Formats: sequence, structure tokens, C-alpha cells
Amino acid sequence: MLIQANELSYRDINDRLRSGGRESTLLGCLGQRFIGAGMAGLSVTVEGIPGNALGAYLNGASITVRGNAQDAVGDTMNDGEITIHGSVGDAAGYAMRGGSIFIQGDAGYRTGIHMKEYREKVPIIVIGGTTGSFLGEYQAGGVIVVLGLGRGKRSIVGPFPCTGMHGGKLILRSDGSDLTFPDQVTARAADAGDLEQIEKYVREYCSRFGTDVDEVMNHPFTVVTPDSRNPYKQLYVAN
Repeated sequence: MLIQANELSYRDINDRLRSGGRESTLLGCLGQRFIGAGMAGLSVTVEGIPGNALGAYLNGASITVRGNAQDAVGDTMNDGEITIHGSVGDAAGYAMRGGSIFIQGDAGYRTGIHMKEYREKVPIIVIGGTTGSFLGEYQAGGVIVVLGLGRGKRSIVGPFPCTGMHGGKLILRSDGSDLTFPDQVTARAADAGDLEQIEKYVREYCSRFGTDVDEVMNHPFTVVTPDSRNPYKQLYVAN
């Protein structure tokens, strides 16, 4: 089903998506918020630029954006997948607790903030470009992968990555030599087991965006994990 979105509110758009069958294409999107919020069992393609909270509380639907997206993509997402053929704003994957987000380009500040996991629910964010400050802030679970493709002289992440991180894993396509992490995390070179896992994510990224797997994998990777069950203890308790 084709939906002309340029003169529709987000409520009208979501009503039409729910009644339009399993597959819909949204044309002329102009910053409407909350597209696909809470949806399950649908496949939605967005032509244009969706506004904040695309796929908020997503519960199993698939959303593909042929362009950029604004802030809070996948806010509190529970299941499903979001694919962005472009870049996104701040707080992508905020409090995300399941499903996957694949971003071809860059992501803004606070990507993956408050990400979490429970049993089989392990959320994944894969970013092809770079990210802004506070990547993985207060991360409690899930996996964030940043590939830094085409970054030139830019740092792969902005300042203060992993601030307050107490669960999950951050994977950077970098040797980490130019990065500073807080004391409560450990950053180390990826080992053979890590690389096997990383290649799985890279293959999925490359299949979506037409990138060469071998070229992406032919580079050092750094894995960052929390090294304490109580990452805040050092802030409040004297040694």
C-alpha cells in the first residue's frame, strides 16, 4: 500500500499503516514523529525523513528508511528491526530492550543510552559511521557496534563513551589508541571469539547496505565491557 504522507499527521499515518496490510510504503515523509510506534507484524518503507521517535516501542515490525532520521530512533524498542539508509540524530536506541537497528551512516549523541537486555532479548545497534558523545551511557545490556567507515580523521566516537556503563558490550572498529574510557570499563583488543561474533554483525550490515565484508573485517577491533558489578562504587566509597 502506498501512503502519501506530506499532509498527514503522525496519527493519520499510523492509522493508515495499521489498516494498510502487511506491507506499506510511506511517501513524502516530512518530519512526522512516532511513525510505527508500538507496531508488530508489519513491514514499512519510509521515503523521506521521519521525525523523532521513529519505531518507538516497536514490537516486531520492520521499518526501512530511504534517507536520514531524526532523534530517538527505536526509543524503548522491544522487538523487530529498523534499517536507516542514512544517518540519525541523538539518542538512537534509547532504553532499547530487543530487536536491531542498523544505521548506514553516523549517529548523534547518547546512542544506546540505558540499553538493556533480559534472557533471550539482546538488542543490537550497528552504526556504519561514527557517533557523538556519551555513546553507551548507562548501558545495561545489548551490543553496540560502531564501524567508523569513511570517517577520515574524525574519531570513531565522541568524548565520554561508556559513562556509567554496567552491562552489555561495545565494539569499535578501531585499535582504541586515541580513545579514553572511564575507570569502570575494560577496553581490550578483540580475540578470535569476539571476531566471530563481530563478523556476524558485519555481514548483516553489509547485506543491507552493499558493503564488502572482507574490507570491513580487515581492521583492528576493540571490545569494551564493564569490569564491576557496581560501577558506581568508586564514585562514592573511599578505597
